[in-house]
Amino acid sequence: MTEPEEIEHFEIPETLPLLHIRDLVVFPFMIVPLFVSRELSIEAVEEALSKDRMVFLATQTEPSQDIPTQHTLYKTGCVAMIMRMRKLPDGRIKILVQGLSRAVIDSYATIEPYFVVKLSVSQDEEADALEGEALLRNVKENLEKLIEAGKVIAPDAMMVISSVNEPSRLADLVASNLSLKVNYAQKILEENNPIKKLTLVNEALTREIDVMAMQQKIQTQAK
Repeated sequence: MTEPEEIEHFEIPETLPLLHIRDLVVFPFMIVPLFVSRELSIEAVEEALSKDRMVFLATQTEPSQDIPTQHTLYKTGCVAMIMRMRKLPDGRIKILVQGLSRAVIDSYATIEPYFVVKLSVSQDEEADALEGEALLRNVKENLEKLIEAGKVIAPDAMMVISSVNEPSRLADLVASNLSLKVNYAQKILEENNPIKKLTLVNEALTREIDVMAMQQKIQTQAK
C-alpha cells in the first residue's frame, strides 16, 4: 500500500464492472496492487480499461470460494481507478488501483461473462464538530504511539494522515494502513456516521497498541 494521490475530476458511472477480492477491503484514497488471474476477472479489467478505467471492488464473504456469487459478496465496496496494468508471464495481470469512493450495489445489471453492477455512491452523515475534533486528535496520538511501539507506516502516508481534518477521511486512511481482519475492516467501510467510523478505527488502534506491548513484554521475558 502506498500513499494516496489526488485524482481530479472523476465522475462515477451508474454501472461498473465488478472485481471481487478475497482477503482485503479497499478504502477510498487507498492505493494497492492486485493480482488478477481468472479469465472473467481479466475481461472485467479490460472492459474498465477500454472505458473510464473504473471498477467496483467488492470483498468476498467466503474467501475460500473460487467463483463467488451475488450472495457471497459484500454489497458495500469501493469504486476504484486502475492506475497501471501489467501482464505477467504466467498469464495473470497485475493492476495498481486507487480507491475513489464508497458505494453500494443496488442491483446486478449483468451476470455473465462477468458481473456488472448498478451502484449508489454512499454519503456520510453530518458529524458533531467538537466530538469530531477530539476523536481526530485521539486517533492521531494513538497512531503515533503505535509507530513508537514498532508499527511501520510509510512517512509519506503519515504526512498525508497528519494533514487530514475530516473524521471519515481520516478513518479511511488509518484503516487502510492497519492489518485489520476483513469483517472488521468491512464494518468500518460500511459505517455512514463519521464519529462511529472513527471510533471503530480508534478501538482497532488501541487493541494493536496493547498487542504490540504484550509482544514486547514476551520478548523481554524470553531474553
